Amino acid sequence: MKHFPAPRLLGALPVTAALLLVAVAVAPARASASGHVLPGDGLRLSVTTGDSRSGDTRGTLLLCDPPQGHSRAAEACADLTAANGDIDAVAPREAVCSLLYAPVTARASGRWHGRPVEYTRTFSNTCVMLAETGAVFALDDERLPGLPGLSEVPEV
Repeated sequence: MKHFPAPRLLGALPVTAALLLVAVAVAPARASASGHVLPGDGLRLSVTTGDSRSGDTRGTLLLCDPPQGHSRAAEACADLTAANGDIDAVAPREAVCSLLYAPVTARASGRWHGRPVEYTRTFSNTCVMLAETGAVFALDDERLPGLPGLSEVPEV
């Protein structure tokens, strides 16, 4: 059996402890680099109609560099860029919305210019949500009710 002198072992302890700390600190960085974090500007978006117990949920991933993953990605990214990634600061659209109460809950999570984004808000109906959030939550090519489409514009 071989014996090691105590001073040698005690001298190696701080080095060993430092190496362990570095290994522990690097492990989470590698885990986040493995694809669990959205690249660039990206948000996971969902819209739930009705109440949370019986609602229908639609969702998509919005990436903005380049715009993709959303049926109106370029417009949604432009809205977010103008609002500096703050969904509450998206410029509201003019719309004529009914007073019908048909709640929808909009959720967003992800990153915008390196900052985390978490957003949840319930609107009285889809028209109000689209008017207040622009194209960000316009999933499934929804357009603002109350605004004429190109085919509905009367000819002069």
